[in-house]
Parts: sequence; C-alpha cells; structure tokens
Amino acid sequence: MSDKKLKEVNYMNEIVIVTPSELHGLIKNKLEKAGLKSEHADEVAKHLVFADSCGIHSHGAVRVDYYAERIAKKGVTIEPKLSFEKTGPCTGIFHGDNGIGQYVANEALKYAIDMAKENGVAVVGVERLSHSGTMAYYLNKITDNDLIGLTVCQSDPMVVPYGGREPYYGTNPIGFGAPASEGLPIIFDMATSVQAWGKILDARSKNVEIPDTWAVDRKGVPTTNPHDVGALLPISGPKGYGLMMMVDVLSGVMLGVPFGGHVSSMYDKMSEGRDLGHTFILIDPGKFTDINKFKENITRTKEELHKIKPAEGFQQVFYPGETSQIIYEKYQKEGIPVEKGIYEYLISDIVHYNKFGGQSAFASKK
Repeated sequence: MSDKKLKEVNYMNEIVIVTPSELHGLIKNKLEKAGLKSEHADEVAKHLVFADSCGIHSHGAVRVDYYAERIAKKGVTIEPKLSFEKTGPCTGIFHGDNGIGQYVANEALKYAIDMAKENGVAVVGVERLSHSGTMAYYLNKITDNDLIGLTVCQSDPMVVPYGGREPYYGTNPIGFGAPASEGLPIIFDMATSVQAWGKILDARSKNVEIPDTWAVDRKGVPTTNPHDVGALLPISGPKGYGLMMMVDVLSGVMLGVPFGGHVSSMYDKMSEGRDLGHTFILIDPGKFTDINKFKENITRTKEELHKIKPAEGFQQVFYPGETSQIIYEKYQKEGIPVEKGIYEYLISDIVHYNKFGGQSAFASKK
C-alpha cells in the first residue's frame, strides 16, 4: 500500500468557491505563462471551466498543472500549422500538428458542422492533437446547431482488457448528443472504463478512497487507494472492452495515428507531441425526418423518462446528462467549487510543479 494515508474530507474547509469568470481568468493566465497563445489558452480555459461547472472536475482545473508542464516543455506545438483536408463529400481530416487539444478539436468541429449542414452527414477525423478534454463540451455546440453528434477519442493504455492483467486500451470515451425542442439537449458522455482517469486524479487531490470496482493495483488486485492504481477496469467486463476497441479503431487505426498499446503516455516524454486521434460523426436529423418533429420527440422522450416511477432509493429518473446540466446551472449562479490546493496553485506565480514528466500513465514514478 502507498504511504499516503487517505482521509475523510471536510469539503467546507478543503474547497474554494470561485466564479466562472474568475476561474476562466486564472486558468487562461496560467496557460499563457506556460507559453500558450492567448487565443488557444482562452479556448482551453472555456473548456475546463465548462467541465468544472458541470461537476466533471476530473476534466477541469485539476488538469492545468499537467497542461502547463507539457506546454512549458514544448510537448505542445505553440504555433501549430492547422489545416483541413476534405477527402470526400461528407468526410475530411483535420491536421492538428500536436496543438493544444481543446483548441484543435474545436477548430475541426467547425468544419464538421458546416459539412453536416450542407450534406446531411459529416465524418471528420482529427489527427495529431494533445488531450482534447470532455466530449460534452463539443456535443453542446453540435446540438446547438440542430445536429446529432457522436464523438470518440483515444487515450493512453490504462485499462486491462477483459481477462487480462496488463493495460492495452485507454479509457477511450464516447459522447452522444441530440437536440430537443424545449429545454436542454440530451448529452451522453462516458469513458469506456468504469471511471475516467481524471476521477482518480480528483480522488488523489482530495485524498479520498475510490470504490474497489474502479481499478486494480500493479498485481491486478482491486484497490480502493487512488495512489496505488496500476490499471483501470472496463465497464461491464467484455462489453466495455469491446467498446473501447471500437473507439480505438475509429479514432486511432482509421486516422493512421498510433493505436492501442502504441498510444503515447500522457506523462512520458513531455517534450514530444502526443499524436492522438479524435473523430466527430455528425448527422442532420432533418435529412431523415421533419426536424421540428424530431426535436419534439426528443423533448417527449425527456418528459416520459421523468414520468417513470423511480426505483427504491431514487427520487427521480433523469435523462442522460441531466444531472450535469442541473449542476451547471447551480454553479453558474453560486460559483464553482475548486479544491483548495488547485486554487492555491492557480493564484500562485508557479507555472507548474514539474511533477508529471517521466511518470507512468498513472502519474507515479516508474
């Protein structure tokens, strides 16, 4: 076991409430100090504030120290030569030149949206970018344009394949979104592991235990200590294993970038680009049915889900993504909770703590 003892966190003492605008400014400033261009830092800050606002703290401000270290060590291209290559009426590749992931993916999405609006369908692969963050951020932009979205991306080997003891695939997330006629869209965003790696980072920052169904130690034994994680577990065993393979094919093999066990480590070789892949698949539902009817039926779906009698221990049935949207509205009004240590780092003059370089995929010394 790790020497680091876990503790119960008194959140009233361990967090700082920050307004969205203040958090955005702190993150943008830190990334600019690391060397990122203002326009790129602004987009990353928007993305991370969105994640924290939704309660997805695993993809929010907790990532800034890592991003800053990789940027400062030239593992992100500061002046990327971005270009879009149209490969067919409904297909294209966006060349990311290992630019900062959120900015590169957001630029690629603009082409995908235009293509889907023109032709009804768009499949745009983004090749050679860094970590691109939470899928929900992009899906909100897609649904704002009355489009259905499916997006997938790679991550480095962290998950044991079903029946194995050694990692091969990443947490390889899948995101899906559909617009509604009233209220918010349906947004579904999940890792194909039981939990995303960022959830482990979040538990480490708070020094709290994790469920024993999330991960195993280096011997393949389930662990509740986030500091002892040696590999993550796929959701639902063979089913999650199959899904993460699908994501790897669509965002790795299909784009000609490193795949499976060959995907670069998040923390190793911080001075080199990661060459990751990300794919957007967009559909205009208006090319298949009346767009207004489609959106009305999505709204009806949400309403009918709400009317289903909840199981014991539940107060209500929520549609996918609804709880994150409720949290978003609350935090936008009341402020975003940020772990105290992260906040102190953000307001400090320190660019990064130089703690990630050379570590394993699990942010521990090899």
